[in-house]
Amino acid sequence: MKFKVLIAAIIFGLALPVAAQFRQIQEAHEVQLTDLRLPQNEVGTVAFKPCGDCPYMVKRVNHETQWILDGKSMPLEKFRRGVTSLTASDNTAVTVLHHLENDRVTRVSVHIFRPYK
Repeated sequence: MKFKVLIAAIIFGLALPVAAQFRQIQEAHEVQLTDLRLPQNEVGTVAFKPCGDCPYMVKRVNHETQWILDGKSMPLEKFRRGVTSLTASDNTAVTVLHHLENDRVTRVSVHIFRPYK
């Protein structure tokens, strides 16, 4: 019995330094489509509200930012046209992926939920 406890203590002791090295690099915000303001150009800013009562957060985007509409990656202009054509904004989830070290948005994903028939 003491041997098992000793082995468990050694394993946990070895795992603690590894767990201490984790750090958060990116943060994902799930926002409503109506609370998202897209940039006019590839290099610019995107604005979004992380919650209904929160003020808008404004973050930079550049040519490396990914624009994903319903699982398909596309250029910003096509993404803007696709988002503008959406009518059921309450059934649409938007995920904004913010890189904390660069303070830049790396991905904006819009997922359209369709009811099963």
